[in-house]
Amino acid sequence: MRTKYYNDAFIGNKNILATYSKKGELLRLYYPNPDFRQFIDFFGTGVKINDSGMIYLHEDINNKYNQYYDEDTNILNTEIENLYYRLKVKQTDYVSIKKDVIIKQYVFENGNSIDLNINFLVHSKLIYEENNAVGSQIKNNALIQYCHDYALGIFSKDKIYSHQLNDVANNIQSGVIQDKDYIGMSADSAVSYNIGTIKPGEKKEFVLFVVPVQGISEGENQALLDKIEEIRKLDVKAEKQNASRYWKKFVKDHYKLDEKYQVTNKNYKGYLEKLNKIYKRSILLFPLLMDEVTGGIVASAEADEGKTQCGRYAYCWPRDAVFICSALDKIGMTKEVEKFYKVFCKNTQSKNGMWEQRFYTDGKLAPCWGYQIDETASVIYGIYEHYKVTKEEKFIKDTFKMCDKAVRFLERYMDNILGTKDESDVVKKEIEETYHTEDREKLPLSYDLWEMNEGVHLYSIASINAAYNAMLKIYEIIEPEYKENRLKLENIHKNIIRIKKQMEVIPKYVSQNLYNEKTKTLKRNLEDDKTDISILGSIYPFEMFGPKEKKVLNTIEKINMTLRTYTGGYLRFEQDSYRGGKNPWPISTLWMAMYYQKAGESKKAKECIEFVVKSCNEHGLLGEQVDNSTLEPNWVVGLGWSHAMFILSLGN
Repeated sequence: MRTKYYNDAFIGNKNILATYSKKGELLRLYYPNPDFRQFIDFFGTGVKINDSGMIYLHEDINNKYNQYYDEDTNILNTEIENLYYRLKVKQTDYVSIKKDVIIKQYVFENGNSIDLNINFLVHSKLIYEENNAVGSQIKNNALIQYCHDYALGIFSKDKIYSHQLNDVANNIQSGVIQDKDYIGMSADSAVSYNIGTIKPGEKKEFVLFVVPVQGISEGENQALLDKIEEIRKLDVKAEKQNASRYWKKFVKDHYKLDEKYQVTNKNYKGYLEKLNKIYKRSILLFPLLMDEVTGGIVASAEADEGKTQCGRYAYCWPRDAVFICSALDKIGMTKEVEKFYKVFCKNTQSKNGMWEQRFYTDGKLAPCWGYQIDETASVIYGIYEHYKVTKEEKFIKDTFKMCDKAVRFLERYMDNILGTKDESDVVKKEIEETYHTEDREKLPLSYDLWEMNEGVHLYSIASINAAYNAMLKIYEIIEPEYKENRLKLENIHKNIIRIKKQMEVIPKYVSQNLYNEKTKTLKRNLEDDKTDISILGSIYPFEMFGPKEKKVLNTIEKINMTLRTYTGGYLRFEQDSYRGGKNPWPISTLWMAMYYQKAGESKKAKECIEFVVKSCNEHGLLGEQVDNSTLEPNWVVGLGWSHAMFILSLGN
């Protein structure tokens, strides 16, 4: 598969997520979930002008580009001008709100003094596997690429001028494709449409539809053929208006930005305008990362299918999703948060009460390389945080059994750390047998939240402590439900006693094991003394320590000496090796902003937020990392966790 690391823009609806390059190339197409299936290996559009060869719209030495969204929407415009032929192309991409189709509208304008004869070409390659080959066919005036139980339809209301189903790569550069076959066995196919002659100063329009279909059972792709006929009847102008109205209303409904950050003067240019752009783009991005059925939230659209740089991103980590859910609550997307906890978390919880590292958003287990105890603790913590927003006791009742099961797993984990074992605990055998460890007295070591170090970590302990605090509040809410059930009440009271017993021991354990007496600073884990931004998790959001405690102030001073870069951004931790480890992260920098807010240092908080505002791309999308020399996103643009921290930092 072709390597394509950066998604620069996103469009979609409840079932489709599509990503684009800054030059308008369709890079990835996900359907019916935001992480599976991904259809596109390559999707290039281009033109043959007069006697030229193929001029790809997304990549030609004579092309210049300008890309932008319609304001407050997920309607993406890419303006392309070929300076040699002086042909201007405005490409508009969006997804219908009610129909699962990408609509690609093109306006061609002749800025030359001579006539330009335009032939428009589409070159598409579907992703496939050796045991699941792609076929293609021309049927119902459409190019259909199919692979076992999924297919992609590419068509227009206009008639196909020419097509080629095999060996396209050998001659597509000529701009001339010709094939007698109606059916082929290649993943790489092309069709062309005759736009005709455009006179100087004249404009012509063309519309292309791209339709994914999943779960095909008919041998002749009847489901897709029916869909093609249905979509051909669409009023494209009305579809665009509907999409525009939908997204503008969506932004309006969820725009909760504090007045001090709002821009009231439309002519205002500067920091606040850019801040508002990130805020609104976050609102528009979040629904594209969600599974409509389960409530699962993907970390980001994929950036590295070949795992050349990372372990991939297009999955749902419970921990990341809990941070995102906190942001969703801030912007009023409470129903989506409820679905995540009540459906996705219930469906993915293991029998022993834990959550694994990551999942597909449909709830199936994704490839993992370890487990992280904070994933489980975060869910309990997040459930109570959501309750604090909605005050809906029914939500607590609906998730109580899940939380109760999860907290018992946390107790078992902490028993082995704190030495507070309860040999009568019926969960002990179940958990330990699950892991088949040689030493039955110990659970396996947990990875930290960065997934790079195994051991006992301050962030993890703080998350468990916060989960315990949340669970005690949940027990208070739920107790009246069981006032007539003596056995249930006894079990709750026993759980409360065990939790409180551990909570009494945790501070002593942390002070003896996760605190450096020489430097008077907090340690990130038992094994080393490297400075790590995740230590801040013990202050926000988990509130194990207050922001003005001496050991916290000492730790902040150490963080500033070791992790702050000359541009004002913060690294994750000392000697980070991931992608060189030299890039500041928006997550780290915004974490510092939220610490400073807790500490009452608003000026320093603002400086951190300003760094992140400077580092977004032209659409207001944040990356996982920032290039320190250019202050541009570096790696995984549109990371949900980065956008969540941004929302939280403005409402803290």
